[in-house]
Amino acid sequence: MTEKEKMLSGKLYLASDEELRQMRQNARSILDVFNASKFSDTIKRRDLIFQLFGQVGQNVKVNKPFYCDYGVNIHVGDNFYANYDCMIIDVGEVKIGHNVFFGPRVNIYTAGHPIDKDVRNTQLEYGKTVTIGDDVWIGGNVVINPGVTIGSNVVIGSGSVVVKDIESNVVAAGNPCKVVRKITEKDKKFWEQEQNKH
Repeated sequence: MTEKEKMLSGKLYLASDEELRQMRQNARSILDVFNASKFSDTIKRRDLIFQLFGQVGQNVKVNKPFYCDYGVNIHVGDNFYANYDCMIIDVGEVKIGHNVFFGPRVNIYTAGHPIDKDVRNTQLEYGKTVTIGDDVWIGGNVVINPGVTIGSNVVIGSGSVVVKDIESNVVAAGNPCKVVRKITEKDKKFWEQEQNKH
């Protein structure tokens, strides 16, 4: 099993592996161009995201600056938006559904490190997949930790630190992030009325 295969299967692996080092360098080369681009170069940045990510849906917009390790382990659906200063440490896969919006400075971490100092000091690490469903709003400065699944139709309040799975159809917030309440039919009616006033 290669170090890349170990990494993607959640096993301990060495990030110093040559194949992985070259993959990170490729991502950094793309990110250098992406982050140096003019704000008016939206088509150029879109094309770079297609080169960088493993899967890209329709109508995807990522503001600069943006940072990731590999890029190829990031999969986003249709109508994805990431505001300024997003960071995705994608040693594990990051699977993002349709109609998902990130506020500024959202950070997703898939990387984990051994708790035992002797093993950790060998430079071994591991990754855990992060999954985000459809129709999700992630507020600014949210941190999503390794192995977390966020369901569909969810709002995560700004500044939250998500360390455990979040079920569908809820508002969740805090450090650690917890469900605050369900999203109800009353919410739907209220926001449809507000939309009609617009």
